[in-house]
Amino acid sequence: MSRLPLAFRAPLAGCLTLALLAGCAADPKAAPAPALRGVPPEYQARPDGERVVPAVNPVYLTERNRRRWVEYAGPEGKDTIVIDPYARVLYHVVEPGKAMRFGIAVGKAGRGFSGAAVVGRKEIYPSWQPTARMVRADPALYGPLAGGLDGGLDNPLGARALYLYRNGRDTYYRIHGTMDPSSIGKATSAGCIRLFNQDIIDMFDEAPLGTRVKVRSLAESLELEGPMHELHTGYVVPEAEVELIAADEAAWAAGQITDPAVLEAQQHAAAVEAARKAGAAN
Repeated sequence: MSRLPLAFRAPLAGCLTLALLAGCAADPKAAPAPALRGVPPEYQARPDGERVVPAVNPVYLTERNRRRWVEYAGPEGKDTIVIDPYARVLYHVVEPGKAMRFGIAVGKAGRGFSGAAVVGRKEIYPSWQPTARMVRADPALYGPLAGGLDGGLDNPLGARALYLYRNGRDTYYRIHGTMDPSSIGKATSAGCIRLFNQDIIDMFDEAPLGTRVKVRSLAESLELEGPMHELHTGYVVPEAEVELIAADEAAWAAGQITDPAVLEAQQHAAAVEAARKAGAAN
């Protein structure tokens, strides 16, 4: 990366705030939400059992975040999921040379694993519990949630989760949804690989148990994607996108981009309060 990722991006910042304070989970008995202008059909609100998955805000549907068919230059074969945590994309290879590309958010755990695995377990609206290390690192945020959260749209794992195994053993590497769609395309402080809920729902249906998964190393990412540049907005783009990079630098210099450190501090404070309320309700 040309710029180092920000040191702290609270995974619940914004996600708990949005879900618990603004009502992320829609009332299943309510009338269907009208289609949002500027949102592709695949990212509109959709019924999902007794829940309704909210539409994705079009602000978050950047060119690299939206799913799209692309030519695929990697060596992996049909029905393989390929994760590039450095370029922050996931490919579902459907045939040699062709794949569906998805934008992803990458947590710290998502940068500590590479190589081959398989989908060994799948869960719909999985429950979530912070690790002991997370509670020690940020007791104000994770302490109230130490007992865990039931599955739902206000859960950090989102609508679905694919659990990756190697040699029959859980790698603790997951591909999952999110309660914070604003995080897609960015780095986060915890978790593994997250997608928009609409994307993980479809991926879940298209990836049976035993699906092969390849997680690229940094060397493989550089070879196949080229060097990436992290913008002041937190997104990454290829270093060849000089106009985008220049526009980002100009917007930053003009004060048009909120300082991420300030924004994250505000989101963290709001998330701590939301976590306190969620813990008290459990």
